Amino acid sequence: MQDIISRLNTLHRPSLLMRAARIGAESYRRTSHLRRLLGCSALPRSGPALMHLIEIEAELNDQRKMADASYCLVRHVEVVIAMIGEARVLRNSPDQIT
Repeated sequence: MQDIISRLNTLHRPSLLMRAARIGAESYRRTSHLRRLLGCSALPRSGPALMHLIEIEAELNDQRKMADASYCLVRHVEVVIAMIGEARVLRNSPDQIT
């Protein structure tokens, strides 16, 4: 768990993006949000879900930095909201790692 949390702590994103995500994380619902973002029927444990979200967010951040026309700010915020939500679940349940 510590490696995933440490990785999250090293992310540097625009403050407005993070502020919006923190506000949105208050209404994060794992079941509905993860299914939509990851496109899965069975929900993965928090550790693997968080790693997948980190990969998706990295791609979105690259698109943002390159001013890619396919970049979607709303999706980026949604993914960061899910990352925050999953990190909270992981912190509260260390057995969720595997």
